Amino acid sequence: MNVPNPPPVAGTNDADASPFHLAAFPPIHPESLPDAGRVCRRTCFTPGRPWYDTEGKRIQAHGGSIIVVDGVYYWYGENKERTTPDGSTWHWGVRAYRSTDLYNWEDCGLIIPPEPDDPSSPLHPAAKLDRPHIVFNAETGLFVCWVKVMSRRGQRSSVLVADNLLGPYRMAHRDFKPLGMNAGDFDLVVDPTDAKGYYYYERVHSELICADLTTDYTDVTGYYSTHFPRLQPPYVREAPAYFERGGHHYLITSGTTGYLPNPSMVATAPSYHGPWSEQGDPHAGDVTGTSYRSQISSVFRHPGKQDLYIALADRWLPAWNGDARLVQQGFAERFRPMGGQRADAETILDPAPSPAVEASLYELNGADTAVADYVWLPIRFDDDRVRIDWHDEWRVEDFD
Repeated sequence: MNVPNPPPVAGTNDADASPFHLAAFPPIHPESLPDAGRVCRRTCFTPGRPWYDTEGKRIQAHGGSIIVVDGVYYWYGENKERTTPDGSTWHWGVRAYRSTDLYNWEDCGLIIPPEPDDPSSPLHPAAKLDRPHIVFNAETGLFVCWVKVMSRRGQRSSVLVADNLLGPYRMAHRDFKPLGMNAGDFDLVVDPTDAKGYYYYERVHSELICADLTTDYTDVTGYYSTHFPRLQPPYVREAPAYFERGGHHYLITSGTTGYLPNPSMVATAPSYHGPWSEQGDPHAGDVTGTSYRSQISSVFRHPGKQDLYIALADRWLPAWNGDARLVQQGFAERFRPMGGQRADAETILDPAPSPAVEASLYELNGADTAVADYVWLPIRFDDDRVRIDWHDEWRVEDFD
C-alpha cells in the first residue's frame, strides 16, 4: 500500500513514561536495549535469525505489516520488549520502524503507547493486544488502526485514528464486537480502485468472516460473508493474510494452535467475498508441517518490483522444535465443539494429561516471545498456485 503525502512525525518513546509507571512493570528485555556490537549494515534477508535495528536493538514489530508513505517503508507491530513468559505483561504498545531498503530499520518509537494507569483500557500492558493493522483513508485523511484484545469477556476490537502514521492516535471505537461476534485475528484491505474497505477476521473458534467496512474504516456496515467453517481448534482458520494478484484474491491462513506453529493454508477467490477454493499448504518443502516454524501475519507486495510478494511471518517460539502433529492432536483434545475449551491449567493437567495435551501446553512452560524472530520469504507462483520456499538468505535485488 503506497500512501500519498501524510507527513511522518516523531513517535512516542519509553522516555515519555514516568519512572512511577515503569516501576510496576518488567524492565526492557536486554536484547531490546542498544548494543553497538550488534550494529551492522545488512544487505540481505536472513529468515529465522535475530534481527536488530540500526541501534543494535532487537526489532519489536510482531504480528506486523508494512505500509509505504512517501516512498519510505514503515514496519509496525506488537512491541514485546517488556513481555513476560507468564503473559502478565503482554505488550508495551505498538512500535514502528522506517527503512528505504527493507533490510535496515530505524526505530521510530511507540506510535501507540500502552496505558499502564488504566487496567480497563485495551491498551493496558496486561491486555492481550494483538496484530495491529493500519490503513490510510484518503477521504478523511486519517490513518486507521484496528487491534484485537483477548480477555475473559471474549475477544474485542478497538479502532484508533491519527493524522499521521506515527501518531498520536486517538480512540475512535473501543471494546466492541463487530457484527456482535467475538473477533480474533484479522486483516484489513482497501480496494485500490474504489477505496472500499474490507475486514477479514476469525469468528473465534468457528469460521472466517469478510465484512464490509464503513466509508471511514472505523466500523463494519453489517454486510458480510462467511467462509471456512470448522468444528473447533486446531482446525479453525486464523491469522488471515490477504493479497491480490492478476485479478485473483488470495488468503493465507493458519490453524489455531496459539503460538505453536502449524500448517498454513492458501485459498483463492474471484472476489473479496469468495467463493474461496482451497489450495493447501504453500510451504511445500517443509515436511515438519510447521510453516517453517512460523506464522504468517501479512503479505507485502513490493512496489518497485513487477511480481515480488513477501510473506511476513513470526517465529514466535524460536526454541521450540517439537512435533506439530502431536500439538494439533493436543489442541483437538483440549477443545470441544461450539467453541468450548478446557482452559484452566489445573483442570487440563488433572488427571494426568496425554502426551499430546502436554505438547500443546508448551507456552505455559514460560515461552519468551520477547525474543521471537521473523521469517520473511518471497512467494513463488506456479500459475495461480502459491509456493513459499525456504532461503537461508535472499535479496530483493534478485527479483525483476
